[in-house]
Amino acid sequence: MRKKRPDGVYIDNINPYTKIMPHIMPKRYDAMNWCKVEVSCDGLDKFLAEQNANGTHFTYYNVVVAALVRTLAMRPSLNRFVKNRRIYQHNDITASFAVKKILKDDSEDTTVKLHFKGDETIVDVKKMMDDIIAANTGTKVYNQVDKLAKTITNAPHFMIKFVVGLLNWLDNHNLLPASVIETSPFHNSFFITFMKSIHGDYLYHHCYDFGTTGIFIGMGREKQVPVVEDGEVKVGKVITLGVVCDERFCDGLYYVNSMRLLKDLIMHPDKLLEPIDLSKYQSVNGLVKNDAKPKKQKKAKKGKNAQQAEDQVAATEQATVVIKDEE
Repeated sequence: MRKKRPDGVYIDNINPYTKIMPHIMPKRYDAMNWCKVEVSCDGLDKFLAEQNANGTHFTYYNVVVAALVRTLAMRPSLNRFVKNRRIYQHNDITASFAVKKILKDDSEDTTVKLHFKGDETIVDVKKMMDDIIAANTGTKVYNQVDKLAKTITNAPHFMIKFVVGLLNWLDNHNLLPASVIETSPFHNSFFITFMKSIHGDYLYHHCYDFGTTGIFIGMGREKQVPVVEDGEVKVGKVITLGVVCDERFCDGLYYVNSMRLLKDLIMHPDKLLEPIDLSKYQSVNGLVKNDAKPKKQKKAKKGKNAQQAEDQVAATEQATVVIKDEE
């Protein structure tokens, strides 16, 4: 079976325990872990007020999405997925989220995707979110996701079952066209639902077995809860994220440390105002590539020296692409 995909790179040199997990748990719903991330709003509200006074209006949603992008950039083993019991690294950081075309019970939903390199600031993230939401709201707006869904569902029931099954088979065998992967809302690094926008609480949303979603976040509204500060119980304002993760490509310690980082970034969003240097972390696509072309050396004219020079050139030309596992 071919290992190349348009949306990811196959990872082979990982520890045996991680490598065998997709065989023990072949389905994504077999491997879902639930995690509740509760974040104090003190630093978040202070940041929003300061930025609003300076003329920039950020939202909780902007901060959480920017923090998620930054977390996956700094913790790239989170940015993976499993297909046909093989582990792949995403080529970029892709976020999917639903958009209500009109805020009414009977209005249609659509789903949009954003692609990030990983070094974006919260200003960059806000602009990208604002632009794509504006482009996909309104009763007469239909994006590629809407058109694909309508095309499939206009067919008879048995044909819908066949087409979806075929798409899943093609995806599992790395034959799904790049255009379909790009259109599909289920092929992403993470999916986030903003329950706060409809005054809902956080939730634990399943990760779809179709596609590549390895992390699903249900972000709830802020609320007042008892918190402990300096040994005293006080009332504090928090927001809660329900995080569901596919556990097959990371171990528990890696996940816990990643959630700590996510929580810290949301509590201190000023850290998101500056871009990060991705070279300090494993590259987003998981590759460490030697792009330097080997310098050819002149062959020695005589015997032993000539052979030594040839051996050195041969060794130099064996530069390869190495897929690193940072765990």
